[in-house]
Amino acid sequence: MNKAQPQPNPGDSAQAQPQPQADQAHFARQVMDAEADAIRHVQITDAFHSAVDLVLGAKDGNLVVSGLGKSGLIGQKLAATFASTGTPAHFMHPVEAMHGDLGKVRKGDAVMILSYGGNTDEVVTLAELLKQDNIPLIAMVGKDDCDLARIATATLLIGDVTEACPLNLAPTASTTAMLALGDALALAVSRRRNFGVTDFQKVHPGGGLGRQLMPVVHAMRFKAGDNQPLIGMGLSVQQAYAQAEEFAKEAGLRRAGALLIIHDNGTLAGIVTDGDLRTALINHGPEVWGGPIRDLMTQNPTTLPHTALVRDAVRIVRERRFDEIPVVDDAGKPVGLIDVQDLAALKVIEG
Repeated sequence: MNKAQPQPNPGDSAQAQPQPQADQAHFARQVMDAEADAIRHVQITDAFHSAVDLVLGAKDGNLVVSGLGKSGLIGQKLAATFASTGTPAHFMHPVEAMHGDLGKVRKGDAVMILSYGGNTDEVVTLAELLKQDNIPLIAMVGKDDCDLARIATATLLIGDVTEACPLNLAPTASTTAMLALGDALALAVSRRRNFGVTDFQKVHPGGGLGRQLMPVVHAMRFKAGDNQPLIGMGLSVQQAYAQAEEFAKEAGLRRAGALLIIHDNGTLAGIVTDGDLRTALINHGPEVWGGPIRDLMTQNPTTLPHTALVRDAVRIVRERRFDEIPVVDDAGKPVGLIDVQDLAALKVIEG
């Protein structure tokens, strides 16, 4: 039993009463504690493992999720979670199912129905029809002494939940527990499928998530030997920057904000940023131009492997405040340079 129920305000009047901010904050914390307690008290039983197997057993079909009212809204979110983590899924309203949408369920599908009470006529009728067609059914209910649990192939129990609502009426803690248990089921199934980053990117090609999972080599504008010169350590600062300007002019792009310096064998030796050059000119004056570029470079700089994702570049930029990061192949040879502006153009970081 969840014992963290928020206390109602005194009086029966529905008129809004002004409350001190401290009291309001305390009440808000009680609500969140009540919902957290509801999640903590959910038990993972053998039925959970059976439910995972039922979802995985729908190899040529979908998971169809259904529910009414607030449970239905949670069901819609869970259907989306299953679909985005490797399990084809969609939502079916139990009332619409009685008027044609039952055709959405095919042989080979599995169905999950959410209903805290488990005795609502619409969901029980739907469950009985599915049972007649031998469709595997997962029920998510509060207690197992209900009609839906008796019909289901596997029953996931939320338990006896005290709602966060002070009147213990509005579905709050119970739907939070449903959401958490449903997420646990979806991710357990995804884990069994060995659903990885590449799979995730395929179903999230757009938006911030998809861009974060893009290979970094697809995001970088400055590519070694193309529009990003590889500078030998024997060049002077002036020669190195003249070569960089010529590369940029031929490519029709602005010059990158850093130079990549290489050893004779082509591996990365260091990096010189425009900030490094500016600091050297301030400290030592124009004679810097005649000195060797190797004297300005940062040796053994932080790099990204060519197999890295955009999210890896974002992490380094945020943690280390770098504007440019060399990208190298397995042999340590530069393949390009990822610039903070490349990340800003993808809208994965603020420019």
